[in-house]
Amino acid sequence: MSKLIVSEIGPASSVQDGGRHGAQRYGLTPSGAMDQLALAAANVLVGNTPFAAAIEIGPFGAAFTAREGAVRVAVAGASRNTDISGRAVALDASMTLADGQTLTLGFARGGSFSYLAIEGGITGEPMFGSLAVNARAGLGSPYPRPLQAGDQLQTPPASGAPERRIDLAAPPEGPIRLVMGPQDDEFGEEEKKLFLDSEWKISATSDRMGYRLEGPIIKHLHGHNIVSDGTVNGSIQVPGNGAPIVLMPDRGTSGGYPKIATVITADLGRFAQIPAGKSFRFKTVSMAEAQAEARNFAQLLRTLPDRLRSMMLTSRAPLSAPSTPEHGRYLRQPTRWPLIKTIRSRKGIQHDHHRSQLRSR
Repeated sequence: MSKLIVSEIGPASSVQDGGRHGAQRYGLTPSGAMDQLALAAANVLVGNTPFAAAIEIGPFGAAFTAREGAVRVAVAGASRNTDISGRAVALDASMTLADGQTLTLGFARGGSFSYLAIEGGITGEPMFGSLAVNARAGLGSPYPRPLQAGDQLQTPPASGAPERRIDLAAPPEGPIRLVMGPQDDEFGEEEKKLFLDSEWKISATSDRMGYRLEGPIIKHLHGHNIVSDGTVNGSIQVPGNGAPIVLMPDRGTSGGYPKIATVITADLGRFAQIPAGKSFRFKTVSMAEAQAEARNFAQLLRTLPDRLRSMMLTSRAPLSAPSTPEHGRYLRQPTRWPLIKTIRSRKGIQHDHHRSQLRSR
């Protein structure tokens, strides 16, 4: 077995996969990747199933070093400066790190999350069928917490397969689409119009549980408490202070605040990639349109292997190389994302399992 060593890494970075499904009725949150399309793209580039576990890298930089053999990886998601031992490499492509080589990723530009997939998957002990980290719940493997410098991931040796790239269209620019409800009747018509007509920003206090929105105060008609009911990724709760919160993969499975609207499935990844402080708007669509877009998104995920293309042999890394230069310049900016409590790590068996997003609760 080879090893991939976490040489340097910022906050909001952890192992994530397609999530753990089928037990939300018991209060088990699904977790999983913030951007499912980017996760799937990185995985298919190295021959994994689309929702296999990978490293979700937050807005800040990271560096990974191959040890005890070559390691084949792929990176997809937010745009970043990326290099292997000082040699620039492309995103949305696979690459092989020779023993001793270091892959360095800079700060995210125009997005928040990137995904580093490892050929053969990540070795760990599945917890309720998933390696996805939820640090608050102490779930995830091989480390049930955000990754830290010095962490080691056991990996199969690089196969020597030809490197590949994937053709993905640039994400659309327009408003984030949503369907109103299920408790939009808890808000007056003027408040709903204010919600839809206003510019919003993601607060720097946001995390994987929820994105807090900065903008106008949304007032309730009858108070902010309802009988607790189920939530989904993209539910937009409005608590008592009138500042909406969009629920994300580490959300609770139920909640007692009125939900004015729900981000559609097809736009969840695009919404998750909005950097803190960037302005955006919402746009309402019909249920039929939301369902049609969900089907289109599912079709895109199914056809990702058809978008793979071969790369020139000269783009591949050699299978041996000297140690790399220092990489700290990418990690010396102040963090705007909250750090999460460290929990004892666990190790176990290899897990590379395809999980559908459309499982029942």
